Amino acid sequence: MQLDNLPASLRQALGQIRLVAFDVDGILTDGRLNFLADGREVKSFHTLDGLGIKLLHRCGIETAIITGRRSSQVEQRAEALGITYLRQGREDKLTALYELWQNSPHNADCTAYIGDDLPDLSAIRTCAFGASVPNGHPLVRQEADWCTQAPGGMGAAREFCELILAAQGKLNAIYDEYR
Repeated sequence: MQLDNLPASLRQALGQIRLVAFDVDGILTDGRLNFLADGREVKSFHTLDGLGIKLLHRCGIETAIITGRRSSQVEQRAEALGITYLRQGREDKLTALYELWQNSPHNADCTAYIGDDLPDLSAIRTCAFGASVPNGHPLVRQEADWCTQAPGGMGAAREFCELILAAQGKLNAIYDEYR
């Protein structure tokens, strides 16, 4: 876990996280858009990421998906994982976050966000902790507080979830349940 490499201020920020927001394409998927012959979109989600999200929920941390595209597959995945807030068709991620914060007990100080491209940049800059992935846009990676080792769609969200749980002192207890 890369927790030891983070400055104390960022470890402290991670300790206060109560809401984790995820972009979809490039974070929960590998970012490629796949279409069937009839025009229907097909997305692939990684099971590692799904369990990471469920572990956040077990520890009392709510989750959100904020995505620029609309997809019934994202809706189904969000429902299957128990995602608390789903915002689709939202190119302006920060505006979507402000709306979410207005209608929830959360704010920027207790929110972590992970995204990979320019529409995610304002959210990454505003939240208490912003992250990206190694295959994200260079400017986004540069502005993020932290970058996963795994690429988007290949366990990056899980890595992000575990970083938060480790900072909150909850990850080892979770691991112990599986030993």
